[in-house]
Amino acid sequence: MSVKITYDGAVMCAALEGELDHHVAASIRREIDDAVTRDKPRELVLDFRGVSFMDSSGIGLVMGRYRIQQEHEGTLRVEGTSPQIRKVMRLAGLDRLAKFG
Repeated sequence: MSVKITYDGAVMCAALEGELDHHVAASIRREIDDAVTRDKPRELVLDFRGVSFMDSSGIGLVMGRYRIQQEHEGTLRVEGTSPQIRKVMRLAGLDRLAKFG
């Protein structure tokens, strides 16, 4: 699992790639949180296009990034989810926290 973070001054995008499970979630969270805390983007986009597998750690990743964005008065958007991952996120109620694109 890897994350590529890009930032244009208002929107930060964290493009995830690989398998998102409990083995890698903590390091991915730290990397995203460090960038958000440093740059305080108006909007954080979590791009799941490259995610081939996700367990419940992915739900925690989204929820925690929502919380940190709320602390910085920003918003969260989730993009590129497969139909299966999107269904799991909706069942977990994440569509009430983040915009889905």
